[in-house]
Amino acid sequence: MSQGGKVLYYVQHLLGVGHVFRTMRIVAGLVESGFEVELLYGGQKLQNFQDHGAIVHFLPPLNSAHGDFSKLITGDGSVADDQYRNKRRDLVLAALSSSKPDILVTEAFPFGRRQMHFELLPLMDAAQALEKRPKIFASIRDILQEGNKPSKDRQTVELVKRYFDGVLVHGDPNLIDLSATFPYTSEIADRLHYTGIVTPPHTTDNDASCEQFDVVVSAGGGLLGRELIFAAAEAKANSSLCNARWCLLTGPYMAQADRNELAKFDIETHEFIPDLYCALKKAKLSISLTGYNTIADIMAAGCRSIVAPQWNEKETEQLRRAQLLTDLGLVEMLHHDDKTPAALCAAINRVMNAPSPDWSRLKQDGAAATARILRQALANGRSNGVH
Repeated sequence: MSQGGKVLYYVQHLLGVGHVFRTMRIVAGLVESGFEVELLYGGQKLQNFQDHGAIVHFLPPLNSAHGDFSKLITGDGSVADDQYRNKRRDLVLAALSSSKPDILVTEAFPFGRRQMHFELLPLMDAAQALEKRPKIFASIRDILQEGNKPSKDRQTVELVKRYFDGVLVHGDPNLIDLSATFPYTSEIADRLHYTGIVTPPHTTDNDASCEQFDVVVSAGGGLLGRELIFAAAEAKANSSLCNARWCLLTGPYMAQADRNELAKFDIETHEFIPDLYCALKKAKLSISLTGYNTIADIMAAGCRSIVAPQWNEKETEQLRRAQLLTDLGLVEMLHHDDKTPAALCAAINRVMNAPSPDWSRLKQDGAAATARILRQALANGRSNGVH
């Protein structure tokens, strides 16, 4: 057995890439701390996915149909049928049986991934039935999707109480407590562990090979953020940083037609760069959406930032995060209808004339804290208490 024990970690991304990248950082932290990790990976394999020393079980891929979470789509674009789901379920259960983990971690579930109950509930029951039952943890970001029906949130509480030893909340309660976005937090408070934000390792190993950009504009996975990318492209020439070196990061999912249109601007454009954190450490300014991982990179790099949260009536996570960080004076926020070249130029002037943000006031290094919490859970026999 490895020094830290064995972890079986489940992740399924349906829209965007954030869940996978946060999981990759956590897996890297677990492996570095001595855990043996096996990863159940349920979405399309990302081009820049790294296993960080984990054994990866790539399940037959599933994703959502253009954000319609009521339909699950297979790798060839067809709607997943019962046969496809049953095959996945059997592979998940086989991985549990062969790995015999000390700890089982499910990313998002039971606070999300209801579409995956066909394999996750059998996984939970099978884990409970093992001769040596693993400790079972949920891994969730600090801000959950709001507006669920009360019945769904009640079901989450029931599942936590039935199956889970702990819930890893990857945030700082001084920024936001889970109760702000989950109404029944008090009923599971004895299982909560706040890890801090899952930031990248604060290293300088790659600094020499990291390209220097003055302004980095990023759109996460690229399914969202078109307006911001094009506003930035048009704003550059008229901004106070017009002579600086800019880089547009479109993400892997931006439409090819939009990529072609960006070619008319005299700005360097990439789908992604290998180490956003490293680039941001050298940058004067970040312009981005407000997804969890992008903010984690900005936070670790400590750079000035303009954020333009993407939200609608159902998706409010980015807006809430942006408002919290604005209230702390850590970012400059562009509102939904303000993603224009003129508004961006004005925001650049404000943020570049403001004091540098003090990101150190927020708890970071969530991957290392996750490893410590899981190791302590094994030592204690059962996890309790809020960390």
